[in-house]
Amino acid sequence: MKELRQTWRWFGPNDPVSLDDVKQAGAVGIVTALHHVPHGEVWTYEEIMERKNLIEANGLTWDVVESVTIHEEIKTRTGGYQGWIEKYKESLRNLAKAGLRVITYNFMPVNDWTRTTLEYTMPDGSKALYFNWVDLAVFDIYILQRKNAADSYPADVVAEAATRHATYSQEQLDKLAGVVMFGIPGEKKITVESMREKLSRYDHIDANVLRSNLVYFLQQITPLCDELGLQLAIHPDDPPVDILGLPRIVKNMEDLEFIVNSVPNKSNGICFCTGSLGANPNNDLPAMAKKLGTRIHFTHLRNTKRDAQGNFFEDDHLAGDTDMYAVLKELLKIQQEVPHQISFRPDHGHQMIDDLKKVTNPGYSCIGRLRGLAEIRGLQLGILRGWN
Repeated sequence: MKELRQTWRWFGPNDPVSLDDVKQAGAVGIVTALHHVPHGEVWTYEEIMERKNLIEANGLTWDVVESVTIHEEIKTRTGGYQGWIEKYKESLRNLAKAGLRVITYNFMPVNDWTRTTLEYTMPDGSKALYFNWVDLAVFDIYILQRKNAADSYPADVVAEAATRHATYSQEQLDKLAGVVMFGIPGEKKITVESMREKLSRYDHIDANVLRSNLVYFLQQITPLCDELGLQLAIHPDDPPVDILGLPRIVKNMEDLEFIVNSVPNKSNGICFCTGSLGANPNNDLPAMAKKLGTRIHFTHLRNTKRDAQGNFFEDDHLAGDTDMYAVLKELLKIQQEVPHQISFRPDHGHQMIDDLKKVTNPGYSCIGRLRGLAEIRGLQLGILRGWN
């Protein structure tokens, strides 16, 4: 019986978690990207090989690219989007030449993953990532000051946001803004002013237009990916709901089916993120995994716990609202159907134990992910042994 391949997200030489740490945690493969390359610019073969050689010199392999970031002009299909697509193709050619196969990306407008707190205190004293609608409304209405922002929230959330805003100091407001706009570690931070400008590009782009732009992009690159033997893996929206007036188009089974059916090329597939998809109470993750089958090219395994208002924190990997046992069983069934190993990584993790005293990338401290990796490896072994 074949197991999923255990990998670890690493943000490059400046990551507080070293490659030696990764090996001690039990991972065998690395998930990384050239985060220093500006969005949309070409990843040269030389830089790709420099990163790959560094990883291999430390006894690991570069298994998954996460992410080759898509330029905003591709998402909006404006300006020089065709030129940006050609640059994307060149990066794909260089990655294939270097022997890389799985390419993760997302189509989230403006902001990548969004949280409102990076240090939510768990009952055991560890720190988790947290998303709260009232705090997002405080940012949206009072800090970003997006036009008609209050219309995007229920009346009770707007009222509570007004009350909460009145109690927040300027320091607290600045901290909230920094969290919402945090983005990916190692990439350039954006300001409130630049976010306003980026949001304005989507004034006339609804979900249907954004879907059309995604399909066009995939139609342009999947024939090349098929030819090069690459596997694309689109990451779901995080959180899987419309935010800041922006449409979200990768949030549920209907969206994922649309993506794979609209562009049926074999290279077009999914990054099955149990954390992102699990934040939507309407998503049945084991059923989704079963239905997507071999279209799942890569997996992120983490768990979230929601409340009645739709707020959520990132729970222990085997806790939360997602039945990780049932999901992992479906993923392992898919693994038996394909000749290659499907990689998984323990996505995010609590800041805990000694890491509480260290500066770490939010969600990507070492010990919390080590715990998650150990739990998932043990669960995987138990499932596979039960099948023998």
